Amino acid sequence: MMKICVLDAKTLGDDIDLTPIQAMGEVMIYDLTQPHEVAERVKDAHVVVTNKVQLGKKQLKDAKELKLVALFATGFNNIDLEYMKDRGIGVVNVPGYSTKSVAQHTFALLFNLLEHLAFYDEYVKTKSYANSNTFAYIAKPFYEIAGKTWGIIGMGAIGKEVARIAEAFGVHIIYYSTSGNNGRAGYTCVDLDTLLKESDIISIHAPLNEKTQNLIGYKEMSKMKKSALLMNLGRGGIIEEVELARALKENLIRGAALDVLKVEPIEQEHPLYDVDPSKWIVTPHIAWASVEARGNLIGQVAANIEAFFKGEMRNRIV
Repeated sequence: MMKICVLDAKTLGDDIDLTPIQAMGEVMIYDLTQPHEVAERVKDAHVVVTNKVQLGKKQLKDAKELKLVALFATGFNNIDLEYMKDRGIGVVNVPGYSTKSVAQHTFALLFNLLEHLAFYDEYVKTKSYANSNTFAYIAKPFYEIAGKTWGIIGMGAIGKEVARIAEAFGVHIIYYSTSGNNGRAGYTCVDLDTLLKESDIISIHAPLNEKTQNLIGYKEMSKMKKSALLMNLGRGGIIEEVELARALKENLIRGAALDVLKVEPIEQEHPLYDVDPSKWIVTPHIAWASVEARGNLIGQVAANIEAFFKGEMRNRIV
């Protein structure tokens, strides 16, 4: 009987059905696992399934039966791949499961920021509109995105889906490839400086690595249009958040929307809390998490585990 240990099921939400994984063997499911709890929980497992728990020698040295780490994620920054390779432990991820969800959330963030929806919603719900002497109340102007230039940093599957949807609004697309591997994306590839200077909207859909760490700081934001909007749906750490707060305070750019942060959950004293709240919106790392995407994720993880023990190379990182 295969022993499977799920370390952080709660990160997928309480409404997700883990039956496809539970049907594969003897499964221990933990809502969350603290660093000091990992070693004991995985010591007898053949498969460890996790989203964000750090796994390396310290956590796995006593897990003598471990054959596979299966990720509830595309990214694998939390896994010591060299150690896994040395031990002969397989690692599999799930690419592409959340493309539609992240693309949709990109536009949700954009329109909330662009059209000041929270402001106008409060205006109506506090009955200010009911007491108005005019049918329209245009206290905060908003703009159409038709005819604007949208710069995408990271033209992978998600970047391409965002570009496809944006084109339907009449947007001109340019992009900067952080990997240099997307020359056939079907859109105009530019250097980073050009993208910063020409874009009205910039969205980040790149992984965090040595090329993207602190990619956008105060110097880069100084090159952007004062009317520009900046969005990060890639990874926290790509935007320097202290410098973002400074740029917003100084009106170097008009607004920012983030779904990812360098430290998650957000820090109690995060610098954005000192910025006019109408200039920024942060969601708690949920762009990937539509019901459909999470259901797809569970099915893909189960398929990855099954494929691994059949000797197939499906979604293998190591």
